[in-house]
Amino acid sequence: MFDRRTFLAGCAALAGCGATGAALPASPRGLALVAAARRQIGITLSYDPAYTRIAFPGGDVARSKGVCTDVVIRAYRDAFAIDLQARVNADMRRAFGAYPKKWGLRAPDANIDHRRVPNLETFLRRQRAARPLDNPADFLPGDIVTMRVNRNLPHIGIVSDRLSLLGRPLVIHNIGSGTREEDAISAYPPTYHFRWLPA
Repeated sequence: MFDRRTFLAGCAALAGCGATGAALPASPRGLALVAAARRQIGITLSYDPAYTRIAFPGGDVARSKGVCTDVVIRAYRDAFAIDLQARVNADMRRAFGAYPKKWGLRAPDANIDHRRVPNLETFLRRQRAARPLDNPADFLPGDIVTMRVNRNLPHIGIVSDRLSLLGRPLVIHNIGSGTREEDAISAYPPTYHFRWLPA
């Protein structure tokens, strides 16, 4: 089984993992989402996928830990007061059949549903947030990108306003040792691209 913690060692060996300092053009809301994600760096220090009972609505595991989806969930909450836990739960109650069945659930579970990448992909598609995937150069700061690690393990992050040494947008994500800003796109080609910046 793939251990997400190995990603960081692999990324360090890739050309272009560092940032150039160059910034991509961005909307104010896109930059707000990026800033909220970046504030998690140095706060969320570990990767912990354990099932955890959390409050509803507004629930969260301790900010010192989490998974890739928690970076996205916290950024939307901090930047826009959008509670993805509540929104995903409400959408699943409306259209449970539209969501993946791989976990064997017969009803929504507010403790975990929003923390699963395939569920966020479904939710964002249902919000009509999907964008073309062809060219990472078209990604804008604040966009959401999902990937498959080793072609199987779902992963998600927020596109940064900073570029790698090779000119690719960095991604703010947690794939092993807490929230980082890295050239994840060079390691794992994106599977979905979303832009969801509701007013």
